[in-house]
Amino acid sequence: MSKRSAGMTILVVGLVLAGLLSACRSPAGAPTGTASPAASPTTTTEPTSQPGAIPTVGSTPTPAAVSPTPTTGAQQTDVSVYFLRGEHLAAARRAIPRTPQIGTAALEELLTGPTAEEQSIGFSSAIPPGTRLRELSIENGVATVDLSGQFAEEGGSLSMMARVAQVVFTLTQFPSVQGVQFRLDGQPVEALGGEGLMLDRPVGRDGFEELLPAIFVESPAPFAVISGPIHLQGTANTFEATFMVRLTDASGAVLLEQPVMATSGSGTRGSFDVTLDLAVQRAGPGTLTVYEASARDGSPVNVVDIPVMLER
Repeated sequence: MSKRSAGMTILVVGLVLAGLLSACRSPAGAPTGTASPAASPTTTTEPTSQPGAIPTVGSTPTPAAVSPTPTTGAQQTDVSVYFLRGEHLAAARRAIPRTPQIGTAALEELLTGPTAEEQSIGFSSAIPPGTRLRELSIENGVATVDLSGQFAEEGGSLSMMARVAQVVFTLTQFPSVQGVQFRLDGQPVEALGGEGLMLDRPVGRDGFEELLPAIFVESPAPFAVISGPIHLQGTANTFEATFMVRLTDASGAVLLEQPVMATSGSGTRGSFDVTLDLAVQRAGPGTLTVYEASARDGSPVNVVDIPVMLER
């Protein structure tokens, strides 16, 4: 080999070795050795939805573990029960646990009778003590109520009519009930009382006009808490369908006074369902009064006082 060929061979070998060394050298600032893969989220088999997350359509959310919480207003509902105040029907309110058997719960509250506080303002019940609810069923708008035989004991014709009305009004507050069929101790009832109050067919609210006050307030009930606008609901049979409503505080100061008009009057009972604006300035007891102004001299007649509690 000539000196020229030997020199070329040495040059080529040198260039090859330099290239190999360059390929094995790491870039500036990078660690040497085998590179680890980039960090990535860990995959788990646990549900991905969190408490409060909105599930996507078609997904089934996994229930989140929660601690027991005390009963709140969201787990209760209010129902009306109907007693007597003097010789007229009057509505009271009861807070009961939410239940699909709301009619049964309302009747049980009715049979318990008025509270001591309600009795202090003249509430009573025509239903004899010891009367028990045996069964209640509702079908095609008719509630069939089976009461114990005590329901037919004691009392004259007015008392019999009043106790029937108490049951009928309590059950027909629910949209699913238009009439009530009575049974006693499992047997159908055709007539009740010595003068034979006919119960051979379902009974509705019609026919109890003589038991209703001229202004029959179903809401608010006595001792309701009022902290803002008042929802006033009920029926009335007054001259030209108009009556007055007044709210006073414990000192007698008038907080609200305005007329309300029912859907009919002057011999025909109409309904009313209005909201009256009110801003409570001071907490304490108050009185909601409804009355009709006498057509003769404007003086209050057919007065009904409803004690309430004002809250800010």
